[in-house]
Amino acid sequence: MKRPISLVVSLILIAVFLTGCAAPPAPTAAPPATVVVVITATPGPMEPTAVPPTAAPTTVMVITATPPPATAAPAATAAPTAVFQLPDGAVAQKGKLLICTDFPYPPQEFYDESGNPQGLDVEVGTAIATHLGLQVEFINSVFDTIILAVKGGKCDIAISAQNVTADRSKQVSQIPYFQAGQSMVAAKGNPDNINTPMDLCGKSVAAESGTTEADYIAGTGDYKAKGGLTQACTKGGKKPIDLVVTQKDTDALQQLQAGKVTVYFADTPPAAYYTVQHPDQFQLVGQVLEPALEGISVACGDAADCTNAPLSPLGQGVQAALKAMMADGTYNQILSKWNLTAGAVTLP
Repeated sequence: MKRPISLVVSLILIAVFLTGCAAPPAPTAAPPATVVVVITATPGPMEPTAVPPTAAPTTVMVITATPPPATAAPAATAAPTAVFQLPDGAVAQKGKLLICTDFPYPPQEFYDESGNPQGLDVEVGTAIATHLGLQVEFINSVFDTIILAVKGGKCDIAISAQNVTADRSKQVSQIPYFQAGQSMVAAKGNPDNINTPMDLCGKSVAAESGTTEADYIAGTGDYKAKGGLTQACTKGGKKPIDLVVTQKDTDALQQLQAGKVTVYFADTPPAAYYTVQHPDQFQLVGQVLEPALEGISVACGDAADCTNAPLSPLGQGVQAALKAMMADGTYNQILSKWNLTAGAVTLP
């Protein structure tokens, strides 16, 4: 995030109507389960504090975390007329858009039982390619090196639930396409009584490497200047947080599943997804960070700092495709299919 967090999120799991559950990341045809996220304002920029906020709710975000039944991989057919004419050399392979994505991170990206890529990000990326008259190929990538993959030409763009942050925006251009909060998941029954961020002091937390969640705990990335939650713990005379960083998000979840950590920390969509898929094992707990923009990463050329650099021709094309998708209804159809319309954004 580009500025200190000013909101906290209070999560209430109001209904779980699953008749069975499937192992992640494969979706099931189970009835949908709904998570209501109530966003409450706090006075001034958020500093980690032991005092829970008392402000009244200002927004309600409803997320249905169970995805629709698996279908065939989204097909990218050439659009009758591309919404933006890319110059020669704008993409690594002529006629194809290579997209780096960190699988699995359901419901935004995962493989179905047949090995087909599925999810919100997959369909957004496929639609962007279609609107540019291109075919699409997804490249499974490691999240904390995904920007290097874009800059190094391994892929043309990255769509992988990446929060737009000042640190990332220095390295690549980030085009907003979605927004989501960050949520904590504990073992069923919340045995360690995690209700506020400061309740994590002296406890263990698992998060994927390179994520906003890992930065928030460790005081790295955009939290380096003011310090993260573990620094707030020690300043308050409490024990530091034991942060377990994993290369894949599913490895972080498995740390909780094996009882090795107190909390699994991730973006709200996957956190809610795993909770409703396994209601007998997990539950959403505590307060989490406000919704943050997620961006599509595109190389910005030779600029030393991409923050204010103009979009490359490919970046302009991606932005034009997104705007066209918002105008023709494709964007809303995709979000509606995955029950994530609360994360919709607009582009100027």
